[in-house]
Amino acid sequence: MSDALLDEIFGNVWSRAGIFALIAVLLALILTAVIARSFRWIAARRGWSEEGTRALRMPFRVLAVVIALWISLEISVFPGTEPSEGHQGDVSHFFVIATITIAAWFATRVLGFAVDLSLSRYRTDVRDNRVARRVRTQVQLLRRLAVAAIVIIAIGAILLTFPGAQAAGTSVLASAGLVSVIAGLAAQSALASVFAGMQLAFSGAIRVDDVVIVEGQWGRIEEITLTYVVVHIWDDRRMVLPSTYFTSTPFENWTRRTSELLGAIEFDLDWRITPAEMREEMHRVLERTELWDKRVAVLQVTDATGGYVRVRVLVTAVDAPTLFDLRCYIREELVAWLHERSPQSIPRTRVQMVDAETSRRRAAKPTESAYSDDRSLFAGEGAGAQRASQFTGPINVIDARELEDYERDRGRGDGGNL
Repeated sequence: MSDALLDEIFGNVWSRAGIFALIAVLLALILTAVIARSFRWIAARRGWSEEGTRALRMPFRVLAVVIALWISLEISVFPGTEPSEGHQGDVSHFFVIATITIAAWFATRVLGFAVDLSLSRYRTDVRDNRVARRVRTQVQLLRRLAVAAIVIIAIGAILLTFPGAQAAGTSVLASAGLVSVIAGLAAQSALASVFAGMQLAFSGAIRVDDVVIVEGQWGRIEEITLTYVVVHIWDDRRMVLPSTYFTSTPFENWTRRTSELLGAIEFDLDWRITPAEMREEMHRVLERTELWDKRVAVLQVTDATGGYVRVRVLVTAVDAPTLFDLRCYIREELVAWLHERSPQSIPRTRVQMVDAETSRRRAAKPTESAYSDDRSLFAGEGAGAQRASQFTGPINVIDARELEDYERDRGRGDGGNL
């Protein structure tokens, strides 16, 4: 069909372009509607998330409309010309950039939908979710890497559409070695954090929803990225730590293997406590609550010094938050039982009052005892002298005069010394 005939049918070139563009947009919308309806039907049959399918709808429609507009302009405005001639080259260049950008957007949405679909099989709201949390951590990190790769590829593809970038490509590649060395030295800490983040994701040291103790704070791993880790503290604060922290600093992971934990509650009580009665009360308290997982329930007297008896209660729970509530519950119930049923077990401080005059008389008059000579280990008696000889030599090497003095003092009863 010639341009003259098209002009007679559709008017001038811009009117023809508008009509062609409108037809192309309508066809693109109809096509995307049919494909979207079919996709929703498949998603409903397979139980896929409606939110995920809805996220794909917008970038797919925009991509189809842009491609349809591009084709319609090529047919209506620039038929039979080279793509690089005049304004056609600028228009084609614009649509190439737009197509690459929207295609990258659509690819990231498809990737996110695929990741969510794969993670839906690994539930984290069950009791034993260690494998699910490990898979979720690794897949989310791989998703971030893939999104970064898509963005880099899209930017590179857009830059290659410019003739200047193509001409400079040879020199850039020639100096890539030097640039990589300089960039590596300048971004050493950043690269260390990136590799540390990858190490955390695939080593299993921490996973999303793990309960950890970091910097003296108790919290859950909320997010793991390539460069940092977000810890949700128990009081709703967020602690952001670099990935290198978890590869170079010791920390506690309470859910490394399982989420079940053993906790202790300690009491310092009076010596008149009856452990058997307190043990029976502990079992009655545990039977009244669902916080206890029925694995361990032990009451022991672990110490009895300093005027107090230390009683320790060991119990278990399914996870750390439940264990904290269980410990508080047992502590409250046993304290109430001590006040109501065993008040004599409440710890007391005892003070003995002594008359001052009696104390002075006792201090002035030493107490005579039949064992007064036992104050010295190596002197005061024959046995002591014999023990001393084991350190100073045989008894026969001691000066005879000293032995006579010793015997004379002993006869007087004043317990002389060697």
